[in-house]
Amino acid sequence: MIKLLKIVIIALIIILAITLLKYKPIYKVTISGEEIGYVTSKSEFEKIIESKVLNPNEANIAYVDMEATPEYEFVFVSSDEETNEQEVFSKVQELATVTYKIYAITINNEDTTYVNSREEAEETVAQLKETYESKLDEIEIGMQEIYTQDLQYATTVELASAIETTGTQLTELVKEQEKINAATLNGVYFSVKPVTGTITSRFGLRTATEIVSGDHKGIDIGAPRGTSIYAAADGKVTYSGWMGGYGNLVIISHGNGIETYYGHCSSLYVSAGSTVKAGDSIAAVGSTGNSTGNHLHFEIRKNGGQINPQTYVYK
Repeated sequence: MIKLLKIVIIALIIILAITLLKYKPIYKVTISGEEIGYVTSKSEFEKIIESKVLNPNEANIAYVDMEATPEYEFVFVSSDEETNEQEVFSKVQELATVTYKIYAITINNEDTTYVNSREEAEETVAQLKETYESKLDEIEIGMQEIYTQDLQYATTVELASAIETTGTQLTELVKEQEKINAATLNGVYFSVKPVTGTITSRFGLRTATEIVSGDHKGIDIGAPRGTSIYAAADGKVTYSGWMGGYGNLVIISHGNGIETYYGHCSSLYVSAGSTVKAGDSIAAVGSTGNSTGNHLHFEIRKNGGQINPQTYVYK
């Protein structure tokens, strides 16, 4: 029996040696039942997947989801069969969905730039608020935590760059807000100049060289006959027609007791009751009524009293 056992062992060794000369042991990798290749070591390959796919050393990664996990089967293959570990790794990597966590710096709830951490976001907001504290009545600076799978969104900047970028945008917004405030009367924003041209007569006491006597209740802007006249702000047309010395006149009510007058028009394009937006064409320049040449007579009235238009328009 001992001799027989020795013979069997020797035979197995010979068979194994022959097998190892002709075949080699490796791991077949499959995903969802589909074979994707071979790797030499299951444990080493799993370590690579763990470090480079599931827990990569990259900033802002919140978590990684795998669509499916690879399965391994120990097999013998022909000794000239080559492993394709890089190809297998690439296919496994394609199954991973990476979710990033970043922090957006916002102005009026719109993203301006992104930073890596809550601490950086809070410091950015704090510094910007301190710098612009006196100018932020109508501008809100904030931060927002964002989870995204879009690498474009995951691009972040250093703290100093975030402060500079957002500060530049804030400066422009503050300038724009100051411009709007300077052109706003009782909540009405005069965003459009009714006519582009030269001011030929200003508001108030007329000069000795002007033909018409008495205080001037608006300003006159010289422009060629037929030039379009635009609504200076949103509102509703309350009058469109002939009115004595004004000639053809359009009156627009903008609410809050604010009205604008457009006089001496050659043509009227709107009728009473019409709603207009700032920039809508409402009439054409002319010289109707008590006029010495083609121009627009433009008035701003507050509760019936005339206001110098150049305080808000034509500065």
